[in-house]
Amino acid sequence: MSPEGAPPSPDWSPVSRLTAAVPPWLAHALRTQRGPVPWSAVVRGALAAGPLLLVAVLSGRTSAGVVAALGAMLAGINDRPGSRRAAVGRLGAPALAGAGGLLVGSYAGQHVGAVTLTLLLTVLGLVAGAVSAVGPVASGAGTQLLVASAIGAGMPLLEPGWQRAILFLGGAGWLLALRLALPTPGATAGDYRFDGERDAVGAVYEAVAALLEAVGGPDAPRRRVALTAALDHAQDALDGPRLRRRAGSAAERRLHDQYAAALPLAEAATALAWAGDPVPARAVQGPRRLAVAVRTGTHTGALPAPARSAPALRALDDALLHAADAFDRGDRGDRGDPGVRGVRGGRCGREDLRGAGQRPHLRRRTAMSLVRTAFGSGGREYGLRVGLCFGAGVAVAQALHHTRWYGSHPHWYWLPATAVFLVKPDLGPLASRVICRAAGTVLGAVAFAGFATLLPRPAGLVALVAVCGALIPVATRHFAAQTAVVTVLVLSLVMVGGEPQASWNRIGETLLACAIVLLVGHLPALGQRGGGVRARLARAAEAAHAYLTHVLDDGTTDDRTGRWALRREAYRSLAEARAVIDVAAAELPALARHAEGTDEVAATLERLVDTTTACAVQLDDTGRLTPRHTGRVAELLDELDGLAEGRADRKILLVRR
Repeated sequence: MSPEGAPPSPDWSPVSRLTAAVPPWLAHALRTQRGPVPWSAVVRGALAAGPLLLVAVLSGRTSAGVVAALGAMLAGINDRPGSRRAAVGRLGAPALAGAGGLLVGSYAGQHVGAVTLTLLLTVLGLVAGAVSAVGPVASGAGTQLLVASAIGAGMPLLEPGWQRAILFLGGAGWLLALRLALPTPGATAGDYRFDGERDAVGAVYEAVAALLEAVGGPDAPRRRVALTAALDHAQDALDGPRLRRRAGSAAERRLHDQYAAALPLAEAATALAWAGDPVPARAVQGPRRLAVAVRTGTHTGALPAPARSAPALRALDDALLHAADAFDRGDRGDRGDPGVRGVRGGRCGREDLRGAGQRPHLRRRTAMSLVRTAFGSGGREYGLRVGLCFGAGVAVAQALHHTRWYGSHPHWYWLPATAVFLVKPDLGPLASRVICRAAGTVLGAVAFAGFATLLPRPAGLVALVAVCGALIPVATRHFAAQTAVVTVLVLSLVMVGGEPQASWNRIGETLLACAIVLLVGHLPALGQRGGGVRARLARAAEAAHAYLTHVLDDGTTDDRTGRWALRREAYRSLAEARAVIDVAAAELPALARHAEGTDEVAATLERLVDTTTACAVQLDDTGRLTPRHTGRVAELLDELDGLAEGRADRKILLVRR
């Protein structure tokens, strides 16, 4: 069993072995993530929507329970591994947006006509889509805003709009309260409130050890990517809303210090991977012991000292020494063993490593930078497509509803809500999303038709809601599985609320939404296509340039904290760019061609940032660069010049000398 804070495994199931011979868009649809069962999230899911609905049914407020259960369900979709502090923003911001959408949709659906409602929700889709380009939390908020607005406008509920919003917030807040209050099963080290942070920081040291182990081998690039992912996850886990600038408790301050101590270790390991010379086996043992010490709260004990025959090895040795000091300054190890490190001076001063409980080295984005991201090329393109898909879904649903296609039971909100999930690139390429959504809806609708026949009402349906809530954290590994579970849950809520069985209508509406999103997704662009990819790649190029300039022009010894922050920003931006490039490459050929060549640019930028890290370590050690370092930097800059030639976005992809 893995602790709650463990990041998702990058490994894939055996199905992925069958995808080599199929097109990328189909291969993505067949791919599923694997990893340990997130038991904490399963328990929270079982205690969220189902119990809320049960209390409402027993108290005679079934309609109120349906709304609260919807809030808990949508919050459960965002309940991912991580720290409790990070969960406040990850669950809270989308819940607030969903409550706002429910409020707007409820009053609009009651007081305006079909045409005005369609225009209003289309404009809402444009704004929500643009805001979604800011980041994952903003994307989740945009999704819930639109889904809840469609539900508010189309679902027949007894409560007025303001009560619906409060009930929705109450359901999401109940799940968030469970997230903050319940301990993680199996977490026994230290304060259980920080088990997510503890496991995330421990994973960084494990990733450092794995990279050191792979130095000189073919797995080194993949291990370096895994180290970046672990550092990103640890940053997110340690960051989050707080009333004070610094960490309040000693346990949290210690975790910040331990994270800060991992940064020079990661830097040295990356430099060793760049050099390509295998490192002594003893070098791997130190980070692994530190990982165990983080997770168990025990002393590090004696740390084996690696050889000091190269600049990067000396940097690793110094970083291990000061990491041990950050972990336990009262326990320096056994000095009698010549193979065990003693206390020596090092180039990384204690003042550079100590986090002092401050927030980790994260980007501090201003309000203006967020606005530029939302309304830049990527945000505009995303907003147009979300707005068109959502608006077209509302228009078609309204037309079918007013022509009595639904009979006397209006369920038109399902079509635009489905379109919102389908148009989100967070969930994979367009064709893959359509296939998975259609398959999952059919499976869920057929399964629910069977359950509705066999289960008693309402007790059986309430139990089914609880079971589905528990399955959501596991089902998020594949979009089709998540769709099937959510379909069963929503159909159960609709029937408990007094509506008739609607499985077959759901299948028809989902297929209509799939057709709408496929059509809009392949419309000629109102602007230049691939704006999201170009925006991410431009941000990564700027971050790489800032890091390179700092190392080569501004020196490294006086501002290591600033250097580490720039390095983190460069690697994080590259990881984000690589993610959107991979999704774009797996689209249908008509869409994938707009991202051609961007993977080569991203790979070259990654090599440039690796080389910059090696230069920083070399300058720390000797104060000057070797011909190998300067030659490699010049070679990569020339390669970027060549890749940028002839591209419309040449200026933003070019890293200047």
